[in-house]
Amino acid sequence: MANFFSDNKDLQFHLQHPMMRKIVELKERGFAEKDLYDYAPQNFDDAMDSYRRVLEIAGEVCGDVIAPNAEGVDHEGPRVVNDHVEYASGTVQNMKAIVDAGLSGLTLPRKYDGLNFPLVCFVMANEMVARADAGFENIWGLQDCAETLNEFASEEIKQKFLPWVSAGATCAMDLTEPDAGSDLGAVMLKATWSEEKQTWLLNGVKRFITNGDGDVSLVLARTEEGTTDARGLSMLVYDKRDGGVKVRRIENKLGIKGSPTCELVFTNAPAQLVGDRKMGLIKYVMSLMNAARLGIGAQSVGTCEAAYREALKYAHERAQFGKPIIRFAAISEMLSNMKAKLQGARALLYETTRFVEIYKQYTHISHERSLEAEERQEMKFYTRLADGFTPLVKLFSSEYANQLAYDAIQIHGGSGFMKDYPCERIYRDARIMNIYEGTSQLQVVAAINAVTKGTFLEQIERYAAENYCETMQPVVAKLKELTAKFVEMVERVEAGDKEKPGFKDFHARRLVETAGHIIIAYLLARQAGECEEYVNSALIFPKLAESKIAEAYTYVMNSSLEDVDLFKAVEAEC
Repeated sequence: MANFFSDNKDLQFHLQHPMMRKIVELKERGFAEKDLYDYAPQNFDDAMDSYRRVLEIAGEVCGDVIAPNAEGVDHEGPRVVNDHVEYASGTVQNMKAIVDAGLSGLTLPRKYDGLNFPLVCFVMANEMVARADAGFENIWGLQDCAETLNEFASEEIKQKFLPWVSAGATCAMDLTEPDAGSDLGAVMLKATWSEEKQTWLLNGVKRFITNGDGDVSLVLARTEEGTTDARGLSMLVYDKRDGGVKVRRIENKLGIKGSPTCELVFTNAPAQLVGDRKMGLIKYVMSLMNAARLGIGAQSVGTCEAAYREALKYAHERAQFGKPIIRFAAISEMLSNMKAKLQGARALLYETTRFVEIYKQYTHISHERSLEAEERQEMKFYTRLADGFTPLVKLFSSEYANQLAYDAIQIHGGSGFMKDYPCERIYRDARIMNIYEGTSQLQVVAAINAVTKGTFLEQIERYAAENYCETMQPVVAKLKELTAKFVEMVERVEAGDKEKPGFKDFHARRLVETAGHIIIAYLLARQAGECEEYVNSALIFPKLAESKIAEAYTYVMNSSLEDVDLFKAVEAEC
């Protein structure tokens, strides 16, 4: 099988981004640990060499072990044995290969036996794992829960759990309940302090928990008696070895079959408080969800990669009317559009990851020492960008995963509807990606402030001010025209919302997607100046974007305030 890192020039390109120098210096604190650990890098070049070597190892595991196991895992799936999850045999092999390769604890500090790699590397590994098997990414990728512990937990908790994660312990985030899905403020699982046992005891039910029987679980629970809103919720960490949690069932899902989605029953399950009481949802889950959105972004891009490669391979192999079907214009256009969306989603994913990386590193540094004035400004700047871009990347990448999986089946024709080809599994796996960790509709709610407060427009203007190669000049000129239309749309919607509250909510998705289309087009145009590989996509994607923006612009500019009432009328039908 192929090495999923070395066969992907796009991943290698993003690893070489100029911002990596700043990211590495922040992550390594000026290479302060070079004399403490024999595997700590001596300088920037040494660090980058380590990243490449480990990513190649990850790529090999994905190509040689995880991908070949994917079909068997999808067929076998996990099961409940004695109230706990028993993984499919292929999943067990995958876990062993990952642990043996030393790929656990990728981003955790070395003092907790981690590799102290940047988030960019972790996202790349997640993407490769998802390309191999999107369901397994939900098991391996959840080790980013440990980052929440690293950021907010006490040193005692870190010492207990983080080395265990670095050794291969699996994680879960136990948030949703039967009556609290996206509305996490309605969570009612109860946490009660036991004076006798000197610990918190958890009682209640959690539902739709990904990898719910993980070794280490972050649990959102109600610690404050008499409360019913977010202010009564805290974050706790549960150790599976302590008992008290039973898996009632594993959901029978459409896709990602190898990933156990569990309903859990907590009965006096002991747990430890993470951070401060009453900040569980307000602070810690918000941080956790941002990481999860990046994770789903990586999973979605990996799925896009898998779908595109399957479609491309089949189009070369399948002959009709005396020639491979890739030589038919309808098919070659589909594949060109798929590649543009794939490379565009990936460009947005790693741009977002860099923003998140920098603000998180400044957050960690602020716990070690006071930040300088310039550092505080940088942290504020990148936090603002990360808050806007994180829901944007989750929105676009997950929607594109579904579109590319759909197109891959279409290119396969009737064969794609059969289980003989991987695209059928990829299609089923993709369907969850624009649903969990916040639906596409909720990502719009999270991103609309970046439209109305000018975050997206300011960043678009920064992109517009950069230098572009001659080939991209017509593209940049067109993007400036589209940006002017975006400004018109925002002004129209904001004015309408003052007259008719709800007008902004009604048009929010059109505004957010318009900003996203322009941003992705600029990112591809920038990349085209650095590598010829991106020229075609950088020319194709703006055409796709222009058609979408034209549709949104026409709708918004011709919309009346009464349109909001027309759609509210649906509420009265049931």
